[in-house]
Amino acid sequence: MARRISLSLSSSHHTWIYDVFLNFRGEDTRFYFTDNLYHSLCQKGIHTFIDQEGLRKGEEITPALFHAIQNSRISIVVFSKNYASSTFCLNELVKILECAKEEGRSIYPIFYVVDPSEIRYQTGTYAEVLSKHEAKFHNDADNEKAKKWRKALQEAANLSGWHFQHGSGSEYEFIEKIVVEIFTKINYIPLYVPNNGIGLENAVQGVKSLLGDGSAVNMIGIYGIGGIGKTTIARALYNTIFWHYEGSCFLPDIRENAINKYGIVQLQEILLSEILKEEDIKVRDINRGIPLIKRRLERKKVLLVLDDVDKIEQLKVLAGECDWFGSGSIIIITTRDKHLLEAHGVVNLYEVKPLHVEKALELFNRHAFKNGKVDPAHMNISKRAVSYACGLPLALEVIGSHLFGKSLDECRSALDKYESIPHEKIHEILKISYDGLEENEKGIFLDIACFFNTCELGNVTPLLKAHGFHVEDGLRVLVDRSLIKIDSSDFLRMHDLIRDTGREIVRKESTIELDVVDYGLTRTLFMFWRKIRDLIK
Repeated sequence: MARRISLSLSSSHHTWIYDVFLNFRGEDTRFYFTDNLYHSLCQKGIHTFIDQEGLRKGEEITPALFHAIQNSRISIVVFSKNYASSTFCLNELVKILECAKEEGRSIYPIFYVVDPSEIRYQTGTYAEVLSKHEAKFHNDADNEKAKKWRKALQEAANLSGWHFQHGSGSEYEFIEKIVVEIFTKINYIPLYVPNNGIGLENAVQGVKSLLGDGSAVNMIGIYGIGGIGKTTIARALYNTIFWHYEGSCFLPDIRENAINKYGIVQLQEILLSEILKEEDIKVRDINRGIPLIKRRLERKKVLLVLDDVDKIEQLKVLAGECDWFGSGSIIIITTRDKHLLEAHGVVNLYEVKPLHVEKALELFNRHAFKNGKVDPAHMNISKRAVSYACGLPLALEVIGSHLFGKSLDECRSALDKYESIPHEKIHEILKISYDGLEENEKGIFLDIACFFNTCELGNVTPLLKAHGFHVEDGLRVLVDRSLIKIDSSDFLRMHDLIRDTGREIVRKESTIELDVVDYGLTRTLFMFWRKIRDLIK
């Protein structure tokens, strides 16, 4: 089956009255299957609503039932042989689907001794009873209602759920499996996402727009410079959609955790254990892990996030091909390297861009001032800090937190220092991208940082070539890793903090003693001296 109805970002903050709402045909299943399911859910501590005949009034949904549907986190629809003969069940199903689409709910169908295709395509018993209903209708309103029933049945039957047939296994074990999965979904502790959420909603929606219709396996790449918020976006999206998949896994910090071959093996084990909900899965080596992942997951609809990938080899052993996973699976990859995504065949790409000034001010003020309320005397400090950070969330949070509670003079002094020497934490995060470059690319990066930012590419290229660099390849790598941009007018553009990181690298590498207070001048003089030295050689 293909998909689950997706939640909106805001719905994850809803206060639910019920965990589960049960929709079923009473005459078919009330006194055995549904009753057993209801009591099993309750015994597990899952607050479940089951409608009583007294709540019904004719064929219409009473306010009490509508309130229960609206305030239930999950709806379980028990399809049975005579389900469609009840117009009340059909009206209830339409309302369940409407609430799910408008407000964000999760729906799980159970096909109890009935073939899902009979509901999906409305054949057999379902075709007969629907035709009987329609034969009684004589006006447009009733005909419209019948169309809604047919559409609701088709949509619900296309959702992933559970199928039970007599003789296929124990009904007790079948119910237990359902209860365990519902319990897991309800009691899942979401991944940590900063509670400020500034600029997050739009970014999450931007990635969501790439998810597709759920009919195929889809790989999505989120890329951008370090500290721009890639991981935060991936976590927020994961929290809102994970429970619409048969299994899910968020693998964090792959760059750090895959340093050696044993690290990769452990990642393969975690991936399988979390998605399959099985403990103690052992992978002997990387090459055995690849076919094991494919064999165990190729029929499962999964959500997998591979966070902070920096080598294509990591992708090849964790999510090598789309056919490793079942239809409707989503694989999300976060990285600093756009080329890595393209080389792996990922076509749905989302670039995380710096925050606009208004959002940047809001984020900085949230960290720098109590309750985000800015003392008018500090307004220029806020603007100066935001100008320095150039929309980088990491920098705004680090600097804002550092300036919290400081006097005006202390804030000015701290910003003076930042503008001379980058904050160590910001510098280290951004330097990771530099450390992953080849020597040719490092040299081009440092020269642009110290001399050629905002210069025209046509003027810079001959100078870089004269220095012995392979310019075209080097520039492509720097662009792919979001370290530079080349604008529509062919001018080189480098984020101010990345530029400062490059200059700080040069300053620290310098072995020349210069009696100069201005560190920026030290960097420039060192680079100038280096070029003169190379020319003399």
